Amino acid sequence: MHDDLIARAKAWLTEDPDAETRAELAKLIDAEDVQELTARFAGTLQFGTAGLRGELGAGPMRMNRSVVIRAAAGLAAYLTQQGHTNGLVVIGYDARHKSADFARDTAAVMTGAGLRAAVLPRPLPTPVLAYAIRHLGAVAGVEVTASHNPPRDNGYKVYLGDGSQIVPPADAEIAAEIAAITTLNDVPRPTTGWDTLDDAVLDAYLARTDAVLTPTSPRTARTVYTAMHGVGKDTLLAAFARAGFPPPTLVDEQADPDPDFPTVAFPNPEEPGAMDLAFAVARETNPDLIIANDPDADRCAVAVKEDDAWRMLRGDEVGALLAAHLVARGAQGTFAESIVSSSLLRRIAEKAGLPYEETLTGFKWIARVEGLRYGYEEALGYCVDPEGVRDKDGITAALLITELASTLKEEGRTLLDLLDDLAVEHGLHATDQLSVRVEDLSLITAAMDRLREHPPTHLAGLPITRADDLTRGTAQLPPTDGLRYTLDGARVIVRPSGTEPKLKCYLEVVIPVESHADLPTAHTRATTLLTTIKQDLSRAAGI
Repeated sequence: MHDDLIARAKAWLTEDPDAETRAELAKLIDAEDVQELTARFAGTLQFGTAGLRGELGAGPMRMNRSVVIRAAAGLAAYLTQQGHTNGLVVIGYDARHKSADFARDTAAVMTGAGLRAAVLPRPLPTPVLAYAIRHLGAVAGVEVTASHNPPRDNGYKVYLGDGSQIVPPADAEIAAEIAAITTLNDVPRPTTGWDTLDDAVLDAYLARTDAVLTPTSPRTARTVYTAMHGVGKDTLLAAFARAGFPPPTLVDEQADPDPDFPTVAFPNPEEPGAMDLAFAVARETNPDLIIANDPDADRCAVAVKEDDAWRMLRGDEVGALLAAHLVARGAQGTFAESIVSSSLLRRIAEKAGLPYEETLTGFKWIARVEGLRYGYEEALGYCVDPEGVRDKDGITAALLITELASTLKEEGRTLLDLLDDLAVEHGLHATDQLSVRVEDLSLITAAMDRLREHPPTHLAGLPITRADDLTRGTAQLPPTDGLRYTLDGARVIVRPSGTEPKLKCYLEVVIPVESHADLPTAHTRATTLLTTIKQDLSRAAGI
């Protein structure tokens, strides 16, 4: 076993085109570090509907140039088989370690396979890539990003020509083509032949952002903005300037791209502490709201002032606010969300007489809803211009929420006032999440098994009226690994994260509200229920 492991590592080493990972692997081989080599050669980083995502480093279980070249070659073979000979593949990338290298390798592989390749001019937001695919008539797109993962990670996200991310069976078919590549020596990689795009695509995207706003709307709301060390700043500032909003006050320490994300433990606005610097700037400048993007700027976080303190709005709260704003503006078309998002969107859509759809988790599903006008997911993802970007877009979402804040400001009201109105109209929909990060993925499997074998009958004293094992699928949804519990006045969904080593539990309680005077009591009741459901669920899952 030991000799076989060393032999496989040496074979990988001979093909590795990257001096950095070659040196790293050679050191492990020389030291005969069996434990580390076993971890890196235990299999292959699996390509799925999220593409690839993992820790940077040498070996087939890490993100590196060898793994990316194989992935690109598999994608190229798939596209050729689909009849897209000579089709255009457009490639974007963020500012993480190795992102530019992975983008260049992808362009080389596509060119070598007889396809045409075009690379965005520099690190840009993921929604610019999603826009460029349809704008340029590409047959596919690749975005090199690990979104809001830790600094040591990178990833590889694949879109097809409709501008939305891959779904089954395309993922399995691409994975099969990747698996069929036995050696990198068989993959042609010319050093030239692809295009590096100029700013025309970005300019076209920015011109499109104007379409999300009402031409005559007020543009007075003042914002503090953080790019979370990612690529969002320049694009967002340009979009805000075009729209005529006051220039956002920047969180300087997090404004420019930095792949080490030095000021945050995790570069995700939802993580504890990530927004502390933004809150500090807001305390000094007293804006109307805080806007944050994640590092690839496809997500948008919003914080508001409540009782002299700043707090993040939940993704579900922003999702409902944007929906209410679009309804008030007379938007037509289908409103959609994933199953883990708040049921308030259904109530808003139904009251407005608009079609509503529920999908599996992820914008790869939301973007495919027929007649989509607006889609959102609780993890800070909002699609407010599906004709332009069939994916979540943190730039246009920021514009739209700032327009709403401006409209309310002119009326002497705030985003919180509108949330209160929605609670009185539809009931208080309060959501929370129990999220457990693990080192050992088997703990997630064990928790799911435990819940399936010994399902809870009550949570927080509320009887579970229905339990759905989502692996079986439903009339509306294809199968997925998850459990859904419907309670009297509450809902719980438990699922493994698709992109991180986490077990995620999504909780919602709905409290009827008669009038604004009843809101404080309703909030207290909701908080108590959510806390108790969390405790009971944690015990039931053994986490």
